[in-house]
Order: sequence, then C-alpha cells, then structure tokens
Amino acid sequence: MTSTTTSTTSTTGTALEGRTALVTGATSGIGKAVAQNLARQGAEVVLHGRDQARGEALVKEIAAEGGSARFVAADLTDAEDTLRLAAEAGAVDILVSNAGLYEFAPTAATDAASFDRHIAVNTRAPFLLVGALAPGMAGRGHGSIVLVGSSAARLPAPIGAAYGASKAGAEILTRYWATEFGPAGVRVNTVSPGPVHTEGTRAMLGDHIGALDATNARGRAGDPGEIAEIVSFLAGPASSYVNGAVLYADGGERSTLPA
Repeated sequence: MTSTTTSTTSTTGTALEGRTALVTGATSGIGKAVAQNLARQGAEVVLHGRDQARGEALVKEIAAEGGSARFVAADLTDAEDTLRLAAEAGAVDILVSNAGLYEFAPTAATDAASFDRHIAVNTRAPFLLVGALAPGMAGRGHGSIVLVGSSAARLPAPIGAAYGASKAGAEILTRYWATEFGPAGVRVNTVSPGPVHTEGTRAMLGDHIGALDATNARGRAGDPGEIAEIVSFLAGPASSYVNGAVLYADGGERSTLPA
C-alpha cells in the first residue's frame, strides 16, 4: 500500500483550523462528503480507502478547493493493515469511522466468512482504530470520534442480520468509549443514518432504488451531504457537550425495506 500527499493552505479560517481528521471509507458516498466538508472547515484530512486512484483523485479535488488532504490505502478486513492505517495517520484530533460493509442476505444464506467480514469492517476496525488513536487524543486533552452507524442497528428486517449486529456492536462501543475517554477530553458519538442515496445503495437496489424514498416521514432518502453536516457538527466545537450520543438522521423513519 502507498501513501499520496497533496497539501495547500486554506484561505479561510474555520472552526477546524489546525486539526487533523482521519476519515475511513472516504472515497465515495457519505465518507467522501464528510471528508470534503471537514476540509472546507479547515481540517487537514487523512483519507482512507482501498482504491488508490479514487483516493488520489479526491486529494486533488480537496486541494483544488484550497483544502489539505492525503490518502492512505488500507484493507480493514485485515487487523494488521488497520493498525498500519492508524500508525500512518499519526496524531489525529478527529476520527470519523465511516467505512462499512453490507451484504444483505437471510441468516441461512450468510456464511461464516460473510459474518466475519461484517464484524471485521463494521465493529473490529473502529475498535482497533480507537484503541490506537484515542489514547493520544486523551494525552493531548482533546479529540472527537464519530462513528457512522445505521438504522439497521435498531430496526430489524427479514434480511441483513449480520450487518445489523455489526452496527449494533459499534453503537454500544460508542457509549463505552464515551465513558472511558470522556474525562480526558475526548468525545465519542455516533450518527445513525436511515437510507441514503449513494453509489452503494444504487448498485445494491438497481431499478428498485425508489423504494428508499418510501421509508420515512420526509418522503425521500437522505443525501450524503446532509449526513456530512451532522458528522461535522459532532466533530467540531459546537457539540462540545455532546458525548456518548447516538444521533438519528433518518428523516423520521417509520418502516424498513421489504424483504
């Protein structure tokens, strides 16, 4: 794996000036919107993904807007590679654990390897990253960790039990970490989106993508930029008294997708 760096100086002073943020799963969907938003607010962003070309392209996009970013590729299904990512990210002030894996299938059709992949990416990877990075934040007396969860953690459906379990695990870890690191000035929170229009959901649902718009009181699925705004709020000083929270961003969700 290689690391690519491009950096420019932001021309506008913002709330995150001088902060460094690591965003996992940053090359598409919600993660990309989060990374761009944090960079616009002055943070230097460490972008994580698996695709070197997409990572380099996003570094250039952020630089073209006057932001600062670098890309580190890593495979979060591999524990050692996850720890390498933490080491290469260095002393970060903000961790956004966004990378997620979802393979929606009935329980009987979910084999052990698929279950293990869900746990590795959605639960173990944030656990390892927090274990590697939060002590440094605590030592410096400040930090913000934001996990991107899912409504699947609280709204059961006929399929996707492995995914829901992996996301529920991340939610309870949020509360543990808020208790563990909060006294040292490190806040830990989760934003739990409902359905959001991303490349992944379009690929998964295909011609049935319109079903996402029928699941909540807003009458539409979310946009990645809307979730990015909430993540940025939780990452920044405006949410200084928010710790151990799971913030639902689902448009007033009232049902699950059909089987």
